[in-house]
Amino acid sequence: MSLRFYGIIIAILLFSVNSFAQKTYQKEYYDSGQLKEEGWVLDNKKVDYWKFYFENGNLKQEGSYKKGQKIKYWYFYTENALIDKEGHFKKGIKEDWWLFYDENGIVNYKCQLENNQKNGYCLVYKEEEIIKASKFKEGRKIKEWTSLSSFKKENNIFDLR
Repeated sequence: MSLRFYGIIIAILLFSVNSFAQKTYQKEYYDSGQLKEEGWVLDNKKVDYWKFYFENGNLKQEGSYKKGQKIKYWYFYTENALIDKEGHFKKGIKEDWWLFYDENGIVNYKCQLENNQKNGYCLVYKEEEIIKASKFKEGRKIKEWTSLSSFKKENNIFDLR
């Protein structure tokens, strides 16, 4: 048999091995030995559910990946283990409604995001009541209401979905 034949056989075998790549669970650690991140990898890209940790061991963020890009709903925490923000990713980009929390873990504002920037409404809360609303287009504020009643006069509450 010729060298060309053996070359073709080797190429087919290498392609076959790569075609059946295995999903593996990966953990990475800080120099201190504390867990830094953990999750699934396929074809050298993060997939499925991942968790990331601060060096003190507290959860930093958690959410899903697809082909190395953040997708679906993610949660982010402070170093003191309080919720900081949460929201949607589509193909690695912040989209839809995001909630942002104060230092006590209480929502202090919600914003609609598109392409990683404010686009739509942002609602500001104080003591769990809406005190102000703004409308953004491509990251720039285009309108602001200083009370819920003034907001309701000019807007359909269903726009907040």
